[in-house]
Amino acid sequence: MEKVLVSGSAGFIGGYVVEELLSRGYAVVGIDNFAKYGRVRRSCDDHPDYALVEGDARDAGLLGSLLADCDHFIAGAAMIGGISYFHAYAYDLLAANERIIAASCDAAIQAHRAGRLRKVTYLSSSMVFESADRWPSHEGQELQIPPPFSSYGFQKLAVEYFARAAWDQYRLPYTILRPFNCVGIGESRALGDQEILSGNVRLAMSHVVPDLVQKVLKGQDPLHILGSGDQVRHYTYGGDLARGIVTAMAHPQARNEDFNLSTAERSTVLELADLIWRKINGAGRPLRIVHDDPFAHDVQRRVPATGKAKRVLGFEAATTLDQTLDEVIPWIAQAIRAGTI
Repeated sequence: MEKVLVSGSAGFIGGYVVEELLSRGYAVVGIDNFAKYGRVRRSCDDHPDYALVEGDARDAGLLGSLLADCDHFIAGAAMIGGISYFHAYAYDLLAANERIIAASCDAAIQAHRAGRLRKVTYLSSSMVFESADRWPSHEGQELQIPPPFSSYGFQKLAVEYFARAAWDQYRLPYTILRPFNCVGIGESRALGDQEILSGNVRLAMSHVVPDLVQKVLKGQDPLHILGSGDQVRHYTYGGDLARGIVTAMAHPQARNEDFNLSTAERSTVLELADLIWRKINGAGRPLRIVHDDPFAHDVQRRVPATGKAKRVLGFEAATTLDQTLDEVIPWIAQAIRAGTI
């Protein structure tokens, strides 16, 4: 049985990744310090092939000890949040995530040198394309456009430089993956959330899907959205992203390659709001919109090229936004009742 270390395993995407690995027969070791949400329970926590270690991914010694008998390392730990997070923690995002990626590479270089670790799969971000002025954003465009202007996007680009530098100097194999706009269940209010109101509702995570769902469920009318609503996104189901991440981890042709992982389905924020509104309130109640001032780093268009992942990995994100919302809306309704959002 091959063993995989997943850093950030109790996080939003991390939870999906652990489930996908276990379903494919891998033994999994997770490491998380529960800094964002506090201690959370996942359905996989009691799985016999899963061991969860509470620890800090900035501890290279701890990571090294966990990697000693692992075949793969999915480096997903990061300080991450919605767009308000970029402003509230501009320095901390940069400083903490640089320490995490440096410790991850230090530990992985030693483990690979010792002989068992085969590759590191790094989770980057669509935010490396923050400064794009033409679309769709293809693999390689991040090196042709100005660097991201948010500290978070800049640091995620640095993750990719770490990956390539560790290969150039130490021959540590890598795969770089860029998830686009993950949507799913399992995310709750962050411990360090700032008090941000949107109309009469406090934002949950400053991620557009759960925040819009929360506002509609709480009866907000008219519905407040940030900016014009013409912002374009590709909302990708977390289970699809996990399938793409694990596929790329194991695929021989993913070695020393980078991939965008995303649905090909395009939606504006206004289209998203309308779909959520109709699912909750029905078609008979008209949607009214109030436009609030956007955040400075609210990228207007984030559109991925998805052809490389399909061509090389055989990966497509097949779950539609409509199907995803059918899962997400009831989960958020329950979380509101439980007081976790």
